[in-house]
Amino acid sequence: MSTISDNLGSVRENIRKACEKAGRDPGEVTLIAVSKTNPAAAVIDAVENGDQLVFGENKVQELCEKIDEVAAALPEAQIRWHMIGHLQRNKVKYLMGRVELIHSVDSLRLAEEIDKESAKAGVITPILLEVNMAEEESKFGLKAEEVEPLLMQLSSFKHIQVKGLMTIAPYVSDPEENRPVFRAMRELFIDMNAKNMDNISMNILSMGMTGDYQVAVEEGATMVRVGTGIFGARNYSV
Repeated sequence: MSTISDNLGSVRENIRKACEKAGRDPGEVTLIAVSKTNPAAAVIDAVENGDQLVFGENKVQELCEKIDEVAAALPEAQIRWHMIGHLQRNKVKYLMGRVELIHSVDSLRLAEEIDKESAKAGVITPILLEVNMAEEESKFGLKAEEVEPLLMQLSSFKHIQVKGLMTIAPYVSDPEENRPVFRAMRELFIDMNAKNMDNISMNILSMGMTGDYQVAVEEGATMVRVGTGIFGARNYSV
């Protein structure tokens, strides 16, 4: 058993316990292993020894390189890749047809670019809108009141499909401090779902990371993004 495999087992058990506490089915929660700054070998280890198939990356170049490296090593594996970091419009074209989901759409201009490049590639790209629910100045994302107007604009787009919402909660020492943020996100998620807008489905609520994913699951997350809790401390010198 690898350390990564052991860590995956611990994280999954924590998700199970959080679901049990909240009266939820653990099958409702997708664990995204955030492999940023880790080598392709770590992803391969997670697939082969930890049965993990969903991975998230923050940077487009690193994502594309890892997709190719891992596919070459594990051509039969049905690995699903997510773009979870801030996305610049000039990088959108490199993601077309390569990712299952883009988590970090935070403007009409970015959505327009994804729609345009998706049309060129002949694909429909699933996206989430990123919400800066805590309104931190250092973070990207929409304010809560900006979400519905943007959803209304996106409902007519032909080559993207909004699947839900994402947030990055503040970095805190006590995860309980983020419970109100996650609860507010859940309420916004439910409110937007009730609008029944064309081409908009609210099936995915992506929130919670290594320090607070259990609280996020208790508050309704359907995707959690765990990096250091699986792969260990990151090496930012690479």
